[in-house]
Amino acid sequence: MSTFYQVAEKLEHLHVLEAGSVTTPKGYTAGGMHCGVKFKRKDLGWLYSEVPAEAAGVYTTNRFQGAPLVVTQDSIAREGKLQGIIVNSGKANTCTGEQGLQDAYEMRKTFTDSLGIKEHYAAVVSTGIIGELLPMEKINQGIQQIPSALQQNEPDHFEKAILTTDTFTKNVAVQMNIGGKTVTIGGAAKGSGMIHPNMATMLSFITTDASIDQQDLHAALKQVTDQTFNCISVDGDTSTNDMVLVLANGLAQNERLTKDHRSWETFLEGLRFVCESLAKQIARDGEGATKLIEVQVSGVESDKGARQIAKSVISSNLVKTAVHGEDPNWGRIVCSIGYSDAPLNPNDLTVSIGSVKVVENGLPLPYDEDKAREELQKEHVTLYIDFHEGTGTGNAWGCDLSYDYVRINASYRT
Repeated sequence: MSTFYQVAEKLEHLHVLEAGSVTTPKGYTAGGMHCGVKFKRKDLGWLYSEVPAEAAGVYTTNRFQGAPLVVTQDSIAREGKLQGIIVNSGKANTCTGEQGLQDAYEMRKTFTDSLGIKEHYAAVVSTGIIGELLPMEKINQGIQQIPSALQQNEPDHFEKAILTTDTFTKNVAVQMNIGGKTVTIGGAAKGSGMIHPNMATMLSFITTDASIDQQDLHAALKQVTDQTFNCISVDGDTSTNDMVLVLANGLAQNERLTKDHRSWETFLEGLRFVCESLAKQIARDGEGATKLIEVQVSGVESDKGARQIAKSVISSNLVKTAVHGEDPNWGRIVCSIGYSDAPLNPNDLTVSIGSVKVVENGLPLPYDEDKAREELQKEHVTLYIDFHEGTGTGNAWGCDLSYDYVRINASYRT
């Protein structure tokens, strides 16, 4: 994995695993297969925990939510636990009416019956084309093959089975010491298009063997999602099916974590690292993208305001196209800061494109345009924004907007 995804690896108490995955924590297996939703690529994936796990989720803010989200939220609401996740790609099962909802519940029942677990111990997830019914006979036949494949543990097959227009799989894992026990957090994700703050056509599955209180797990996921997944943008579209799920099965046998535990911040940093790494991988894999763009904001009144400014810049199509064209047009950056609605004083603004400062005290500076262009030629482009007013800081991540984005989305269904 490219090192620019791994900002947090400098934290001494987190150990980043080079070959880590969603099944690196104790007690998890995963796999994937082709069942016939797509023409030939893998399209059915599963994740399983040996024991029921504490579970939490966050979901898209789009009001047209897919049927699988209804079923998954119903499952978690029962006991706050999950033991398995079933995912299909190729069709989103959204805007499919009562039949779509019945199909999502049928997927859950077929999956749990096959594994011999409680029906509400499973999450159901779908991603793909909106408005088309699932080929349930093919999906059910695929699900019934899962028990014989459980022992093989092929997380790479799971990572491939959940993809749509992605160009690469996304994974990460870290370990930390909590009370003398080694606790591991792993993750897998998909996402490439329809990516925008407040979630997107993005799925992320996070596992840990930590023992943790379910309510505090949910609070931690929500906090970290606001700092990571909700700070990425590819194209300004928020999808109907995205979700982030986290499972904690307790097999590390650590002293049970709560927000008042002395090691809570360590766990939170590990969870934030996993989510930030996956978020960056999604941003870098934007449809047609050639560059990862990072916006770092400092010197404002609050962290919330800083993230608001950073997300405004990263969401600007004019900024994205300027970066793609390697054009140091700082006016587009200033413009997108100005409509962020965050409290700020324009006269205090400093902007730098990489190491090249282009604006100071709200006014343009003489700068070496060739050096600025060199900064924009990098695969990882960083824009620095500072108002020198307060202690608030925040980051956001996105990608350039290229000609290929139009080509990919003009023929998405064909």
